[in-house]
Amino acid sequence: MLGTGTSTGVPMVACPCEVCLSTNGKDKRLRSSILVQSENTTFVVDTTPDFRYQMLRINNRRLDAVLFTHPHKDHTAGLDDVRAYNFFQHEAMNVYANSLTEEALKREFAYVFSDKKYPGVPEIILNTIDETPFYIGDIKVIPIQVWHYKMPVYGFRFGNFTYITDANRIEEPEKEKIKGSQVIVLNALRKEDHISHFTLQQAIDLVQELQVPKAYFTHISHQLGKHDDVSKTLPANIELAYDGLTIAL
Repeated sequence: MLGTGTSTGVPMVACPCEVCLSTNGKDKRLRSSILVQSENTTFVVDTTPDFRYQMLRINNRRLDAVLFTHPHKDHTAGLDDVRAYNFFQHEAMNVYANSLTEEALKREFAYVFSDKKYPGVPEIILNTIDETPFYIGDIKVIPIQVWHYKMPVYGFRFGNFTYITDANRIEEPEKEKIKGSQVIVLNALRKEDHISHFTLQQAIDLVQELQVPKAYFTHISHQLGKHDDVSKTLPANIELAYDGLTIAL
């Protein structure tokens, strides 16, 4: 888990609340992203504004691809920093995204896709994805469409592991893609209702509905409460994720 915080991160700039002032390392949350790795393949899901630091703090030396969930800035803003991998790997970076996200990348990183490129800009190969399963290296990727208010967002299943962030609704056919997972990572923003994210209770209810044996909650805001306090209230098979958590399958 490269980051487990919401778009503002935790602590939030200028906030004096007890969560943001907490000295517990598990209350320090960069923007939400994960690194997925097999023996032969390594990729990230989303490049947050914290992407450079996220790669540095785990000392990651190899990256085969970037896979995007959706075009919001807290999930795309760090894309420029893939150029470091271009330099050392001597190859372009494969980027997998749906057409909506591709449009945003081309708009926000216009210099990357310009006909006349400034020396040293990121080298990127865009791969357009839809709901059809595909492979990144030896890892099978099953896209799962979820809803972030009115925006379609992709969650992904890799083997027995499902990762879903920025969602507040999942339709029944997409839930079928999740069933049978051994582990799910799901967004749980806060306890109060939100227009585009699952609340803590909604996330708990969904895990129980899908009967996934183990769940971790991510994309957490400072409004949820302190990590240790919230953890005491959760069912036995559910935990709050935290930055640096490794899940082995």
